[in-house]
This record gives sequence, structure tokens and C-alpha cells, in this order.
Amino acid sequence: MNPLFNDNALKLGLFCTNGTGASQTLVPEAHDTSWDLSLRTARAADRAGLEAVVPFARWKGYPEGRPEHRSGRVMEPFTWAAGIAAATENIGVFATSHAPTMHPIAAAKQAATVDHISGGRFALNVVGGWNRPELEMFGAPMREHDERYDHLAEWLEVIRRLWAETDEFDHHGRFFDVVGGVSQPKPVQPTIPIMNAGGSPRGMRFAAEHADLCFVIVQSEDEDAIRRQVASYQEMAQQEFGREVRLWTHTVVVQRDTQAEADAYLQRFSTEFEDVESVDAWMRLQGANTQLMPPEVMAAMRQRFAAGAGGFPLVGTAERIAERLEMLSAAGIEGALLTWVDYDAGLAAFTEDVLPRLERAGLRSPIDAARTPATPATPALAEPVAVR
Repeated sequence: MNPLFNDNALKLGLFCTNGTGASQTLVPEAHDTSWDLSLRTARAADRAGLEAVVPFARWKGYPEGRPEHRSGRVMEPFTWAAGIAAATENIGVFATSHAPTMHPIAAAKQAATVDHISGGRFALNVVGGWNRPELEMFGAPMREHDERYDHLAEWLEVIRRLWAETDEFDHHGRFFDVVGGVSQPKPVQPTIPIMNAGGSPRGMRFAAEHADLCFVIVQSEDEDAIRRQVASYQEMAQQEFGREVRLWTHTVVVQRDTQAEADAYLQRFSTEFEDVESVDAWMRLQGANTQLMPPEVMAAMRQRFAAGAGGFPLVGTAERIAERLEMLSAAGIEGALLTWVDYDAGLAAFTEDVLPRLERAGLRSPIDAARTPATPATPALAEPVAVR
């Protein structure tokens, strides 16, 4: 069974280890893109019983005219996922794909291949495509915002048919023409789980209709406000599509012996050593192309964007971090992806000091139980849905 559907109330995973991480910082100790780091951290997370390791897709750095900028040094997610899958035993392994950069036939075959390498532990994070310089590099059109999700829905429909159908099929849609479509081998899983992180109203509707895991940016640190954000999402999914959705988010972890030390380090890497050039470019692209959130909200969250792409801050002692994760779980968040400036040291400290607290709080089972959940059947995943 894919560990994404085990019985732990709060799933955990790594995020952004196929590149320079989620932080846009120039702090000297920040790591660079490294396969060795990817491998070490994935294996450490696997041993610790974490459920997921999720890469991001990026083909070009954010600042214009800076091809050497560190934000563009990112390993290709499917190739990377294949290597991680072969080197791990239990953890769920994702790839991330921007639909305009890959034909669905290629994406379907590559995903099924990684699912075989992993023994049925693969999942796919799908993105409509929003970074104009990247799409221009591919010669792909920069579609109007809502149309990107129409394109993504058809892209995913073709992929799911390729995973499921044994006979050749023709597909003649608005964006794709497939004649005699077929893909073998089929995935190991009945169908591969899909994650999507649409943040605009149209993006959230797409995720609620098509995704098995909906990825959200938590926009408040107040438990009641988070609960309202989660409830609003769940109500929309239920009312419009008759679906129960699983909500995940990503986080920035700064764990220290005291709160003061943690706060000081967050200030150091995300403000004093902020990569201003990169953050400015990222915010311009987001504001122009994504409708992720209102401009005034984006401006207020600038430090969170610098610290880790808007990730929810888990900053403080091990006890404080565990309390914050308990709060997210109580508000309805089912999974949290973790990022650090230093993934090696951060994951080691988290595993030693935070995970036991989450186990005592009843949010996670001890590692052996987490790997053999009481309920063996994977929940039914989203069925292919015709494009509307």
C-alpha cells in the first residue's frame, strides 16, 4: 500500500531536496543542489518512517538574465524520483510535472516506470504551468489563468486513460489529439495518486475535483483561522464535486534549544541574508501569473516566501514545533512537508526530538506500526473525469 494512505493522522515528508531547497537565502551555510544530499535525506526520512519525499519542478531560475542563479539548479523530477525510489524501501516518492512542458503520453509512461521501480510507492504532483520564462523556453503558450486548468484537466484525463485502459483509444480534445493511445506497463497501483497545489479559486476547484491530495498554503498562524480555511476548502469539494479531500501543506522548520535561538536564526537566513533579487523576481512572477493570493497578502508574507515559499513556520524548540504540528492537525491538515536550510542536521534533530512527541500525542504510530498500517486497503482514488 502506498504509505500516503496509512493510518497516521499526520503524514510527514521532505520537500525540495532535488534543488537548493525552499529557502531563497544567501546564508553561507545554505546547501547547493546535490544528489548526495537527496540520497542521504531520503534514506534518513525512510528510516524515520516519513510518508513522502516531494521534489519541485523548475527549468529556469527566477531572476531574468541570470542563467547561473542558484534558483535554476534543480534536478529533473522524474529522473530524480526513479533514483530515490530505487534507493529507498518504504517512503512514498513523488515527481512534479508542469503540464505544458511534457506530453501526457511521456508523463504516463515515466510515472508508471517509477511506480514499478518503487513497488507501488509513487505519486504525481501536477502543475498547470505559471512561470512565463520557463514556458517561453519550451515554446509553450502562456495560457490565460483559468484555461491552464482546462489544459491540465485534459492532460490528466489522457494520462489516467493510459494508466487504466488496455485497448488502444483515440482522444480528440481541445488541447490533445491522441490516435491509438496505449501505454504499457500499467502502474503497480490501481491508479497513481495525484497531488495539486492550486491556490486560486479556479485552482482549488481543479484540485477538489481531480486530486487525491490537495496542497495548500496556510495563510494564518491562528488555529481558528486555519480551521476556517480548511473547512471552506472541504465544503467546496463536497458541495461542488461530492468528494472528501485530504489537505497537505508545507513548512519551514527551525529547531533550536531555545525559542530565542530559533527566532534569531530565522531572522538571519530569511531577512539578513534574504536573496532579495530572487524573492523580488518570484513575487513578480507569482503576482502576474498565479492569482495565488491578493497582493497585500503576498506582501505581508514576504519573509515566509524568503524562508520557504510561504511555508508554515515551525520555529522554536522541539516541544514548540510538535505543538504547532498538533495544531495544524487539529485544524484539519493531514500532511506536512518539511524544509530546512540544513536538511541533514534538521532532519536528524526532528527525528530524534519531535517525532517521539508526535507519537505520544497520538498523531503518529511508532515506525514499525506506521509501515504496516492496520487498514491494508488503499482508499479509492479519483476516477478519470471528463473535461467540462
